[in-house]
Amino acid sequence: MIAERKKRFLLGIDVGTSAVKAALVDADTQEVVASVSCPEGVEREIKSARQGWAEQDPEQWWADVKTAILWLRERAGANLEAVEAIGITYQMHGLVLTDAQQNLLRDAIIWCDSRALQEGVAAVDAIGAERCLQQLLNYPGNFTAAKLAWVKDHEPDVYAKIDKVMLPGDYIALRLSNTVTSTVSMLSEGVFWDFKEQALSRDILDFFGFNPGLFGTTQAVFSTHGVLSAAMARELQMKPGTPITYKAGDQLNNALSLNVLKPGEIATTAGTSGVIYAVTDQLVYDPLSRINGFAHVNHLPEQTRIGLLLCINGAGISNRWIRDSTGAKYSYAQMNEMAAAVPAGADGLLYFPFGNGAERMLENRILQAGFAGIDLNKHTTAHLYRAVQEGIAFAFRYGLDIMRSNGLQAKVVKAGKANLFLSRVFAEVFVNVTGLTLELYDTDASVGAAIGAGIGLGIYTEANAFEKLHRAAVMAPEAGQRQRYETIYQDWLQQTDQQIFQNK
Repeated sequence: MIAERKKRFLLGIDVGTSAVKAALVDADTQEVVASVSCPEGVEREIKSARQGWAEQDPEQWWADVKTAILWLRERAGANLEAVEAIGITYQMHGLVLTDAQQNLLRDAIIWCDSRALQEGVAAVDAIGAERCLQQLLNYPGNFTAAKLAWVKDHEPDVYAKIDKVMLPGDYIALRLSNTVTSTVSMLSEGVFWDFKEQALSRDILDFFGFNPGLFGTTQAVFSTHGVLSAAMARELQMKPGTPITYKAGDQLNNALSLNVLKPGEIATTAGTSGVIYAVTDQLVYDPLSRINGFAHVNHLPEQTRIGLLLCINGAGISNRWIRDSTGAKYSYAQMNEMAAAVPAGADGLLYFPFGNGAERMLENRILQAGFAGIDLNKHTTAHLYRAVQEGIAFAFRYGLDIMRSNGLQAKVVKAGKANLFLSRVFAEVFVNVTGLTLELYDTDASVGAAIGAGIGLGIYTEANAFEKLHRAAVMAPEAGQRQRYETIYQDWLQQTDQQIFQNK
């Protein structure tokens, strides 16, 4: 009689803007045993007390993480004490602050918040634009360092109590393990890292007056970032001492989940924001900092791996907004069907997916979202849905042209079959307006985090971690469709340029 194989699992946690997702993966087969999203059927709100502000409560993230883990146990019918390691991915560029007792000091200032632009500009003026780009690969902009400076300037009582500065995933790791660590990837995405010196940036620390002790110990992405505390193990019905062996920002993790690890490979995602992410082995930067370079998950002192990131703030959030604004009567799948029944170009209706904070690809300008060409006698709700998806795809093309002007030559892009890429309309417009061949894979961020945990634990290597990654579909541009969408895009581009000119 053959003994039944003893199960061992990997737990992946994705702390997103709209929800927390979690996946339980069989460590030996890489089969997804169960996956959940918390909350279900709704999306977490972004607090915006003033125009350009964006905050969320880390305690809500933590509550959702715990709920998601307990749901996994219930739905999988699995013993979570068999989890060998935990991986965490998270919305990038946020700012979480705690005191010496690990208490939160304020809500998190998240990625799309624009309040710290002036602090970022002041740093560039003082340090020098060229030095910022050469050493940091970015302008400080409104990244985490500038957000921390804003707190220092505007909330000195809060700043005085800070013991540790974290990104969203670091806070979840803290709650699980009572441990705070940093990585080069985390520090670089906050624009705290000097790539030439391979250390915390003295320029940033000195100009803003930050104490280096505010950050956790710097270590590799694939390493132990704490172990599950006894108290949390009891509450979550898991094994105490379970290690957290992977922690990375969402776009780095999306690339990992798609096996985008080598120079020349690119990934894309269209969740709350839209991103194109290209890996290079050079310390390169855009002269206007419209695209940004961060240390990839496999970046090491002896192995340069930089992820060049193009971000569009108003992607999936635009799709959610139009759904809510039309009464939330239809599911996203129904919206996709309605959009598909409308001809390309939405009968002249154009949408501009801005209005979610300062757009880095527009040199940190704050433009508003909007429609153009509305015909009250022609356009229906279905036209609105199609125009929104086309407008988001056009914004991808706009940013891709910036990346191409910086030397990107890729012809194939990988994406998870999720979010907007579930829409045939969006995927069709995307490939034909960009000219890229799109490969869609059956994976998501929480699964990627679980695989990352397996790499960190040593179960997998970079070479074999993705042998079972399944390619679900391939979409290639078509000559006739390319010409059709190019005409529509040029109209969209002209009107976008007019908005940019008016906001100079």
